[in-house]
Amino acid sequence: MAYVRFNVKSELSLSCIVLLIYFQVSKCSEESNCSKLQIGQYICFPPEINSTTQQPVGCSRQTDGSYKAYAPCVPAPRVSCTGLSQNGTFKRPVDCKPTNGKSFETALLLSVFLGMFGIDRFYLGYPALGLLKFCTLGFMFVGQLVDIVLIATQIVGPADGSSYIIDYYGAGVMHLVVDNVTYYHPTG
Repeated sequence: MAYVRFNVKSELSLSCIVLLIYFQVSKCSEESNCSKLQIGQYICFPPEINSTTQQPVGCSRQTDGSYKAYAPCVPAPRVSCTGLSQNGTFKRPVDCKPTNGKSFETALLLSVFLGMFGIDRFYLGYPALGLLKFCTLGFMFVGQLVDIVLIATQIVGPADGSSYIIDYYGAGVMHLVVDNVTYYHPTG
């Protein structure tokens, strides 16, 4: 027969957990605005995807410079909130990327097969680099190989700053950037 031994420390932490659960449940039982719900208190459905751009329908620029669309969500079971529409849903923002019609697959195929002539750079909106690659035969094919890698890793995109058209659930890449806002925490 196994005995469970409690000491003062474990009994104290158990009572703290019970109190936290009690206060969290009592806090959740109060009805608040649906836009203020925390993660886990709502369930979102996939947004409607535009078949041309492969981005959520309604993707638009926000005041902070980011691009957002809105997905329909419902409160989780036993969570109530105000601000629901007639069908019992509310909208939550989801990230999206603006596109201008440049396909990732097309850019990569142009780079592989016609990159020595600079056609890939003309397609992406870089006519000066395209002309330079055309005149030098892709910088003696070295520039073509470099562009294949840059386009395949999505480092080089359309010249206007928009994103490639990639299947919504496809191989999109998110680049992490370190700048003056990020903080490096040295170890040791």
